[in-house]
Amino acid sequence: MEADQELIEQPTTSFKDVGGLEEIKEQIRMQILYPLQQPALFQRFGKRIGGGILLYGPPGCGKTFLARAAAGESQCSFINIAIHDILDMYIGNSEKNLHGIFELARRNRPAIVFIDELDALGGSRQQMRFHGLRILTNQLLLELDSIAANNSEILVLGATNSPWFVDSSLRRPGRFDRILFVPPPDLEARCAILRIYLEEKPTEAIDYPQLARQMEKFSGADIRAVCERATEAVLSEAIKTGQPRPLRTSDLLAALKQIRPSTLEWFATAKNYATYSNEGGLYDDVLRFLQKAKW
Repeated sequence: MEADQELIEQPTTSFKDVGGLEEIKEQIRMQILYPLQQPALFQRFGKRIGGGILLYGPPGCGKTFLARAAAGESQCSFINIAIHDILDMYIGNSEKNLHGIFELARRNRPAIVFIDELDALGGSRQQMRFHGLRILTNQLLLELDSIAANNSEILVLGATNSPWFVDSSLRRPGRFDRILFVPPPDLEARCAILRIYLEEKPTEAIDYPQLARQMEKFSGADIRAVCERATEAVLSEAIKTGQPRPLRTSDLLAALKQIRPSTLEWFATAKNYATYSNEGGLYDDVLRFLQKAKW
């Protein structure tokens, strides 16, 4: 029991710590925050508290951070499921581990269960070579359907960089009701992310709009890498000269030239799926983003 309790977090971050993604934040509020704040209103309209939301997009764009912020915003218990928490070499144990985590969430509701790399835990059963993984996907479907348990006040957030590998049955209404594209940050969000990462560093006259305009294809993780690279350069200079100075726009521009956006490879793959395998309009948001951004 104590080991189980160690899986529960109480995040202190909230949506104010997340730059951009306002539409996705509102979707999460509608699923868990507003129903907790106004239960009578949602009960009147027969709207349950919780459900499932699948977040997909390029790596480093804040899916995990957004999930933790959602728990902090709604003051929910947060349970982060990693694949190594589930998989076991003995037959049947992996399914028991997964069931145990969902039972833990039910005992500590309201709760947000975050499943990172959903394609590893709930991958396409048609493409799986190992029978054990297919059974594990079946167990996940059972937990989401809540056949023998009540999943009220539990929001399941799934995240994946490869939605094309997620089993199609997981996208059925009642499981992951909403599938939301998490894009690279827009100009306003990039400014906000820069301010967050530079907030506790000594700075001097940083031109945030200028920097953000040159980071169009950068993920949040890429922006952080630029800030860290610039910080290391200034520290190295201070060690050599013995005269520390604050970070400047020129330092960040120099670091920017050394970092290549990590989203390019993902969009090259996603474009193929969005163009040729877009059954039911699953990847319409990707196509709209690509057309608007003119990538």
